[in-house]
Amino acid sequence: MFLETIREEDATGKVAESYAADRARLGFVMSATACWTARPDLLPAWEAFYAQVKANFSLSPRDWRLITFIAAKQVPSSYCSMVYGKMLLDDLGSRDKVLAVQADFRAAGLGERDTAMLAHAEAVARDASRVTERDIGALRAVGFRDVQIADIALCAALRCFMARFFDATGAGPEAAFIDPDGFAIALAVGRKPS
Repeated sequence: MFLETIREEDATGKVAESYAADRARLGFVMSATACWTARPDLLPAWEAFYAQVKANFSLSPRDWRLITFIAAKQVPSSYCSMVYGKMLLDDLGSRDKVLAVQADFRAAGLGERDTAMLAHAEAVARDASRVTERDIGALRAVGFRDVQIADIALCAALRCFMARFFDATGAGPEAAFIDPDGFAIALAVGRKPS
C-alpha cells in the first residue's frame, strides 16, 4: 500500500467490523478494503453504498462478475482482473474460457445477450461519452430492460472508479489470488503484481 492505512490490529468500530467480515469470508483482509481506511470515514459509507447497489442489481451475480471483468481490462486493473477472473472459473467452467473472454469476449463462444452486455460494459469503461441511443436500442433488441441497461453501466462505471482508486493507493492482489501455475499472472492487464 502506498498510503498509510489502518492496520488490522489497530482497527476499531466500523473499520474493525469490515476487517472482521473480510477475515471471516476470505481468511485475510483485502487491500481493497484496507485502502479505504486512508479516509476511514468513507469506508462505512462506501460499503453501504456498494452493498445497496449489489443488493438491488437487476442482473445475475454471473453478469456482475463478467461486466466487472471486462471493465477491469479497460482501466486496466490487474488486481480486479485477477480477482474476478478467479471468480469466473465456476461460471465459465475453465481457465481457457476465462482467458478467451478476457482476450476477446466477442469470439469466446458467449451468447448474443452476454456479448451485447459486455460490449456495452466495454464501451462504458472505455469512453462512456461515445455511448448513443443506438447502443441502448441494441441492448433492448436482445431483451434488456432499461433498469438492466442502467445496471450494466453502473457496474462498469463503479469498477472503473474502484480499480483506479485501488491502483492509486497501491492496493494489489493478495497471495490467495495469485496461483503458482501462472493463470492469475496471465490475467494481469495493468500493473504487474509484485
